Amino acid sequence: MEVLLAKEYGYVVMVLVFYCFFNFWMGFQVGKARKRYNVNYPTLYASESENKDAKLFNCVQRGHQNSLEMMPVFFMLMIMGGMSHPCICAGLGVIYIISRYFYFTGYSSGDPQKRLSIGYVPSLLQFLVASFRVRDELKPYE
Repeated sequence: MEVLLAKEYGYVVMVLVFYCFFNFWMGFQVGKARKRYNVNYPTLYASESENKDAKLFNCVQRGHQNSLEMMPVFFMLMIMGGMSHPCICAGLGVIYIISRYFYFTGYSSGDPQKRLSIGYVPSLLQFLVASFRVRDELKPYE
């Protein structure tokens, strides 16, 4: 059985690669925060009883960690939805990454509530991408 992908599927791949670079950037931000707030490896989260800047560091770390937690879902939805709707998925993927940027920078500010300024957008986009895939699976094949 031969499976062919639309030539536009390359856009989906480009978005996923861009997300990987974005993830590296967030990791570098965590590394800079480690130095700034004196949180040594292998400590994942700083303790407020040991470090007066623990909350500031933890906000940066948590913003990155949340993006890592959502990465497998985002990748699977992009890969699967992109098979049927590569341009739509690529466009939504770019919007997702932009919203993730604002989520991360808002969280990293030290005020976790700032992550919610557009934090609802990632969940909405994941739902939309999944619904395109489900809708196509429900259509009878012609």
